[in-house]
Amino acid sequence: MCFNVSMLDNKNKIALKVKKLSHFKGELPAYQSVWASGFDIRAQLELPVTLSPLQRDAIPTGLIFEIPPGFELQVRPRSGLSLKKGLSVPNSPGTIDSDYRGELKIIVINLSDKDVIIEDQQRVAQVVLCPVFQAQLKWADNLNATERGVKGFGSTGV
Repeated sequence: MCFNVSMLDNKNKIALKVKKLSHFKGELPAYQSVWASGFDIRAQLELPVTLSPLQRDAIPTGLIFEIPPGFELQVRPRSGLSLKKGLSVPNSPGTIDSDYRGELKIIVINLSDKDVIIEDQQRVAQVVLCPVFQAQLKWADNLNATERGVKGFGSTGV
């Protein structure tokens, strides 16, 4: 789906209902700049979480989302945390389907060679609302040929 940027303005938004759980503290997640594609999501922790190198954990957000049909939420790493601390989202982008009504938990991994501490209220990931199209799968005996054909990994060069 492509849009001409001149057709969009800051008023074109899709309603996304958010429910706070009892352990949630703070304000609604927020976009950090006018044209940001993702809003930052914060950890809701009783105690800090320390991740050793290559360790993973599911970080609670204290939020449940009612995602409109035809959309998903994608959870992505925050670039600053990835560069500076080695913190990432291993299933990036993580998909939250529109029929899920449980707490959003962010799977994070420490890809650095040092322990990383995640504090309560730390912005741990960004979340993007994306349109979804389901495929209508059909068996086929023949597929259209392409110039690339069956050439796989690395076949298009470095």
